[in-house]
Amino acid sequence: MMDEQEFRRSAEAALESLKQHLFAQEDKGAEFEVEEQGGVLNVVFEEPAGKFVITPNAPVYQIWISARSTSFKLDWNAEGGAFVLPRTGELLIPLVDRLIAEHLAS
Repeated sequence: MMDEQEFRRSAEAALESLKQHLFAQEDKGAEFEVEEQGGVLNVVFEEPAGKFVITPNAPVYQIWISARSTSFKLDWNAEGGAFVLPRTGELLIPLVDRLIAEHLAS
C-alpha cells in the first residue's frame, strides 16, 4: 500500500503526462482547451459546451474525473504502475481520450 507522499508523486506524474498528451492534441487543433489550476486539470469545451475536471484525491489515493455527468474514480495499480478505472480496466489517458470523443460526438 502506498503512503500519501508516494500517492502525490504518482498522481503528479500521471497528471503531468495527461496534461502533455492533451496539450499535444490541443496544438493539433483539438476542439477543447486545457487549463491547470493548483494541480487540477480542466478540459473545457465550447461546442457542445462542457467541462471535465480531473483531480487527485489524496485521502482515498485516487484520481477523480468529473465528466459527462459522471464521476470516474481511478485507483493506483502497483503492478502496472498506473491509475486504472477498476470497472473497465482503462488507464487514465485512454479513458480521458474516450470521454472526450464521446463528448464531442454528442
